[in-house]
Order: sequence, then C-alpha cells, then structure tokens
Amino acid sequence: MTDSSQPQLPRGAALYLAVVQFFFVTTWTIYVIYLPKLLAAAGLPASYTIWILLLDQLVFMVMDVVMGIAADRAGRMLGRIGPLIIAVTAVSCIAFLLIPHAAFLGSAAPAVSLVLILAWAATSSALRAPPWVLLSKYAAAPSLPWMNALALSGMAIGGALAPYLGVTLRNLDPRLPFAVSSLTLFAATAGLVWVERALARRPTVGKLSAPPLGELLPGMSLFLIACLLLALGFQIHTALNSAPQYLRFAAPDQLDYLLPVFWIGFNVAMFPGAALARRFGTLPVIAAAAALGAGGAAVSLQAQSIDILIAAQALAGGAWGCIMMACFSTALAFGRTGREGTALGLLFGMLAVATFSRMGAVAAQLNKAPDYVALLAWGPVALWLVGAVVFIGLAVTRRVREATN
Repeated sequence: MTDSSQPQLPRGAALYLAVVQFFFVTTWTIYVIYLPKLLAAAGLPASYTIWILLLDQLVFMVMDVVMGIAADRAGRMLGRIGPLIIAVTAVSCIAFLLIPHAAFLGSAAPAVSLVLILAWAATSSALRAPPWVLLSKYAAAPSLPWMNALALSGMAIGGALAPYLGVTLRNLDPRLPFAVSSLTLFAATAGLVWVERALARRPTVGKLSAPPLGELLPGMSLFLIACLLLALGFQIHTALNSAPQYLRFAAPDQLDYLLPVFWIGFNVAMFPGAALARRFGTLPVIAAAAALGAGGAAVSLQAQSIDILIAAQALAGGAWGCIMMACFSTALAFGRTGREGTALGLLFGMLAVATFSRMGAVAAQLNKAPDYVALLAWGPVALWLVGAVVFIGLAVTRRVREATN
C-alpha cells in the first residue's frame, strides 16, 4: 500500500542523482590516484599526500554543514536550490580541471596547487548534502529509503570501480582524466536544473517552516555519534583490514577483483533493506544491519578459505549499504521540514570525521604498530556492535514515545 495523500518519489530524479554521485565518486578516485604524482610535479614531496588528504577531510567536515545550511536557506528564500548547486559545482570543476596544470607554473606551482586543491575540496561539498535536499522536498516520507537506495547506488558503483580505475589510469597523463571527469561531472550536474523544474511541478511535502537549529541538534546528537561509530568501523574494515585479509589467500594482483565484492554486496542489499525500512522503520534496520555487519567483519577476520572470506565481505558490504540508506533516510526525517540540508550536512560531516580518523591512524602508522594491530583488526566488530546497541535503544525509545503520545 502506498500513501496516496503524499507525492510519491520521482524515480527518474533519484536515478539521475545516482549518475551525479557516480561521477562525483569517480572524480575523487582520480584525485587520490594522481595526487602523489601531481605534488611531485609541483615541487612538493610526495610524503605530503596523506597530510593534504587529511586537510581535505577537515574542509569537508566544515563545508558539508555550511553547504547544507546554504541549501536550506536557498530553498526557503528562492524556492530553488539547483542554481546554487550548479554555480558552486562550476567553481569546483574548474578548480579540479586546473590542478594538473599548476605544475607548469614554475616557482608558483606549489602555492597554486594547494590553493586549487583547497578550492576544489571546499566547493565539492555542493554535491554531497544539497542534491538530496532537492529530492527530499518532493518525496513522501515512506519513499525516502527507496530514494536513498537508488541515489546511493551510483556511489556504490563508483566505489566498486575504483580499483579498476587505479590500474587503467596509473600511467596516463593526469590532464586528460582530470579534464574528462570534471567536464562530465559538470554536464551531469547541470541537468539538475531540469530535474528540479520537473519536480517543481509536483507539490512539496509539507511547509518549509524550518525549526530552530537548537531544536535539531539535541535530537540528532546521539544519532550522529552512533553514525560516527558505524562509519569508523566501515573505514577500518574497508581501508585497513580487507586487503590484508584477502592477501592471506590471493596474490596482490587479484585485489582489484576482490575488493569490489564489498561494494557489490552494498548495492544488492540496499533495495531489500529499503523495503524493510519502509515496513519496520529505519532505526531497527540500522540496528540489525550493524549487527550483521559486525558478524561479517568477524567472519572475515577468522575466515579459513577465500570462499568464506568473499561471502563475509559481501555480507559486511550489504550491511553497510543498509546502514547508509537508512541513516540518510533518518537524517532527512530529523530535518523535515526546512532543515533537511543541515541534517544531511551534519551526517556527511560525521562521515568525514571517520575518514579523517582513519587517515590519521595511517599517518601515525598505527596500522603498523604491533600494539594496535589487534585493536584495528577487531575494531569494526566492536564499533558495529556498539552502534547496533545504540540504535536498538533509539528504536525502543521512539516506539515508547509514539505509544505514549
């Protein structure tokens, strides 16, 4: 049964957002692949790579929230947020396109390279929270999990293709992939004007009378902390643990085919997860998925064969897909109506904090320190189990509140 009193999700618009997210993730992958080479060409030590990546995440932490708030204000004041997204993305794509050209500026190359990288990082946040705000204005609450599953599928496909891009692009002149990816991303993003015009013919869901920010933050605080725990588990599992686990059974050149298993599980599980979220609510789905993810991470750690490891990695990826889909839906529900961008910006900020923490551990070489190896190995299991317990508590609290109202 669908809720006929509310406008249903325009699936084509969500699929379009998936395309934008795919190109956005691909752009980030290309940046990470070439960054050491670009720094060396600009006269900067390649050892700066990890510190610049950390700086990028700091920028994301701030700008995700800033862009989310800006999207909310644009929606209330102008009734449209597409022009804001496209204008900021144009700056982002220009900066990205110019990054590999800065190496030819002689003594100015190091400074110009850093300025362009910072400009790109700051403005790329326009493609994180704001596009989801654009769609959520016209989607009924029961449609949010399905919308997020469709939109996140582009991100998952981009993540799955990342290892192949690394192999394919490694020896190419960076100017070509930077130009192609930036121009393609901008062309795809420009289509959001058409998407918003098409959506504008539908009624918005509710009135855009934003609640005070002071009311949003206390209600979301425990949710955000729990999301951070889950995101830390994801970062440790995928970036630090998965490759060594596979290398117990496979040769290094097979990793490009094995690492995407996680993202295949992610994409496959999101859609049944969306159906469960619509039936039982997002908080129980997050709790159950976090528990399953902990199980997948534990089996991955103890797997005695490559087949068992692949199955466990797919399970962990499917769990993370359900977690992401349901967390995005929950954040949008917290922000309704009028604070969707702020709520999503805060969630993206937590994801950036988790990425920053993992990169910081690598920069400090904790992943190579004997005292921390076991801690990192079991970290995802512990973090996902704690997150599951917190979300069970949130789900029970919500049920009690609804029963007493």
